[in-house]
Amino acid sequence: MSLKLGVPSKGRLMEKTFDWFQDRGVTLTRSGSEREYAGSVDGIEGVSLVLLSAGEIPRELAAGRIHLGVTGTDLIREKLVQWDQKVEPLAEMGFGQADLIVAVPMAWVDVDTLDDLDAAAAAFRARHGFRLRIATKYHRLVREYLRDGGVADYRLVDSQGATEGTVKNLTAEAIADITSTGETLRANHLKVLSDAPVLRSQATLFRARRAVLSDAERETLRRLGDLIGV
Repeated sequence: MSLKLGVPSKGRLMEKTFDWFQDRGVTLTRSGSEREYAGSVDGIEGVSLVLLSAGEIPRELAAGRIHLGVTGTDLIREKLVQWDQKVEPLAEMGFGQADLIVAVPMAWVDVDTLDDLDAAAAAFRARHGFRLRIATKYHRLVREYLRDGGVADYRLVDSQGATEGTVKNLTAEAIADITSTGETLRANHLKVLSDAPVLRSQATLFRARRAVLSDAERETLRRLGDLIGV
């Protein structure tokens, strides 16, 4: 048996993950074409590479089907209830940084904080007879954040496409989404609330707490940890 390392299967996250391991003496190589989800690991014996979508990695870690995985903090905390009982963060990797934020139309000149949003939501419901809609893919994290921030009269609507466009398309009044530069928000005439973000996320190497390890796999994990400095 070998230690299974789950890595994002495409794009910048995959490339940056490969670079991160390469800098620490471990070479990850994708096999064949972009459609193949297999690869190889050189520089240490007993580790196999599993290529998955970044969104699948939290689930595979939680189930113990992979021993290690690289994905964003935001996906771990959104997809896994009691995430810290299922995975352990081993290393923040210094790329893939993004903030999960709440943004409202720039035209809402009196709305700058969560308190302002709560007041605006109450006024919106009184005027329109239904709750202010906030479009997001991150229901668990946003609901907790708004509850802790004292925002009451709203409802979350699911956004599977371009979240920033939902206000312009009149399917939501505000949004909660991941942003790294804020350019797309500005292009859609949205502004970020001045409170701390819902979450600061970055690519992180996680260990599955519930994965069963043989003595050999435990030793491989220790050797890999020494190599990459975790």
